[in-house]
Amino acid sequence: MIAYMDHKDLTNEIIDVTRAQEIADGVHRVMDGIAQAESGAGRSAGSVKLLAATKTRDIGEILAAIDAGVRMIGENRPQEIAVKTPGLAKLLAERGFDLGVVGAGAAGAAGAASDSRAAERESIPFHLIGQLQANKIGKVLPVVNTIESVDSIELAEKIARRATMRGITVGVLLEVNESGEESKSGCAPSHAIDLAKRIGAMGGLELQGLMTIGAHVDDERVIRAGFAHLRRTRDQILASGAEGTANCRELSMGMTHDMDLAIEEGSTIVRVGTAIFGERAFI
Repeated sequence: MIAYMDHKDLTNEIIDVTRAQEIADGVHRVMDGIAQAESGAGRSAGSVKLLAATKTRDIGEILAAIDAGVRMIGENRPQEIAVKTPGLAKLLAERGFDLGVVGAGAAGAAGAASDSRAAERESIPFHLIGQLQANKIGKVLPVVNTIESVDSIELAEKIARRATMRGITVGVLLEVNESGEESKSGCAPSHAIDLAKRIGAMGGLELQGLMTIGAHVDDERVIRAGFAHLRRTRDQILASGAEGTANCRELSMGMTHDMDLAIEEGSTIVRVGTAIFGERAFI
């Protein structure tokens, strides 16, 4: 169990009106910022998707973000996914949404019976954006659409085996350490193309794109260079025509502090937590 889970009830479904409005205001500011960055970069409106990073946020807070217009969420830790999924799926179903469960409706993950109406509901894609240990794969596979933190062939193979056993296909993004910082996970940029081709050929997986975390520096040129290199790597993977790489289109890059730069350099998914929910009380 994660320490802060002893101090915060992540299954809490009720927040007060003031907190809900704070979150809604954050969502709207971020969406406006994305639209402005798209326009400034000469990109089409809607070409960048907002993923709300919901680490340490309870069900009530997540629902407030969804009510305000968020249509994709991402968790860092499998333990939080396991704790939040049943209540979140149930309440989303009441709102006419499915929580993006692989191979089943969200109600299935929550233990409720599925029905024909599920196909008519909008899905809220659910991503794992933090690191995944092999012994936690079983916690996330019944729930998430996409694992953004695949950084090795060994991890990809383990996910593929578990997915194949379940008869499902899981989306993956190859995480690349563009900054070269030792504190960050991700494969070396020089290995990314080869790894992407090998992952694309695996059964049970769909290679959907690449992910990186921007350099933790003040030099805008360095941050941009990492994002631009990831875009070029993605383009090379697509151009290769290798088996299983045709859907490698997503670039998950950019967070609260560097979102604008990422969008200018081609991001298709920005992962934003602080600008929506405020500073975290827990790490």
